[in-house]
Amino acid sequence: MESKMKPTDIRGILQYIPRFRGNTFVIAADGAVVSHANFANLLLDIAVLNSLNIRVVLVHGAAEQIAQLANKQSLKPSNLDGNGITDDATLKLVLTAANGLTHEILEGFTKNDLRAANANAITAQPLGILNGVDHQNTGQIERIDTELLQTLLSQGITPVIPPLGFDGEGNTFHLSSDSVAQFTAVSLQANKLIFVSTEDGLQMEGEIIRQILSTELKNLLTNHPDKIPSAQRSKAQHAAEACEGGVPRAQLINGLVTEGLLAEVFSNEGIGTLVYANEYRQIRPAEKTDAANIMRLSHEAMRKNRLAVRTEELIESHLDDYFLYEIDDNPIGCVALHQFPDHKTAELAHLYVKTSHTNQGIGQKLVKFAQKHAQEQGLAKLITLSTQSFAYFENKFGFKEGTSEDLPPARHELYKSQSRNSKILIKYLT
Repeated sequence: MESKMKPTDIRGILQYIPRFRGNTFVIAADGAVVSHANFANLLLDIAVLNSLNIRVVLVHGAAEQIAQLANKQSLKPSNLDGNGITDDATLKLVLTAANGLTHEILEGFTKNDLRAANANAITAQPLGILNGVDHQNTGQIERIDTELLQTLLSQGITPVIPPLGFDGEGNTFHLSSDSVAQFTAVSLQANKLIFVSTEDGLQMEGEIIRQILSTELKNLLTNHPDKIPSAQRSKAQHAAEACEGGVPRAQLINGLVTEGLLAEVFSNEGIGTLVYANEYRQIRPAEKTDAANIMRLSHEAMRKNRLAVRTEELIESHLDDYFLYEIDDNPIGCVALHQFPDHKTAELAHLYVKTSHTNQGIGQKLVKFAQKHAQEQGLAKLITLSTQSFAYFENKFGFKEGTSEDLPPARHELYKSQSRNSKILIKYLT
């Protein structure tokens, strides 16, 4: 599987470096990802992050390895992922599988000239008896040794944490790697928690969720859990709780995608699901350097005649009329509001949202913003010209069809010269 991003495009990466330099990322990789051939590429991605002074903690699961080991020994494990009962026989499998996998990961780091260490950083206690059922050797996290982790990170060493916890009496407990990752990210106040599995992202009723507010996800899990596949609920729950605990972003990506980690980190649309802790979007006026951004954003739509063709020079000459919709400081939508003060009229133009972010209400937000801005300027009428989206303006915003006579004289002449035969839509603001 190939990613959508070309990490060799240095320009695409450079814009993120100032924002991420010195950040801490917790990466949680399922055992199935670690055993896959693409894990070598994931390690290379981590090497890139390290080279950019991004500090990485790697948490790993071992469910696949436990299952394989149990099969070889003709045993039936009581629990694979740390979310159920762990009997004595299964704990032995967990110890063998998890420690063996940690060793393999450390070998992989060494082959890539990276420094890493097995971090015995989790103090745990028995999960105990829940609903009358003794969970035996399954544990719950009591404390994360952040001092140890920070010491390793400060020396350029990547801590590798298995799904195991220990108490002061020499006992070992099987833990959920999802829980380990969440607690570690919150304890370190990491900037990102990235769950790496064999799924393309968090699904809801068969569709990948691209972005979701953590409180919305928590509400979904509480009131409509069946909308999310049972196998993904643990990661969804821990992603939401990590955000509640102060981690700004939690992401779920497919670890079998080549260069997928870099594509998720260094592109604003990513490849998986983003769970975010607060509203991270905004509409702002265009700035001097945005003409090229607007051109890149909407070039394909102009090429396919969905938007009127504009040159970068033309956009730049009207840059004061433009507004951009951003996600994490990256423009993914735009709109222009060309004013005709003598006629108390403004034209809403160049409305575009990147295809990766359609059907999320972003276009509506841009239109409403432009309408409000026009009203604040004391304008009485809003016009827009459309060849394909006229029903959108009529049904969503109450525009009515007009004629060329409704256009200000200067716009009327341009309309005739363009020969696009656009429908003219009008909305009165007073």
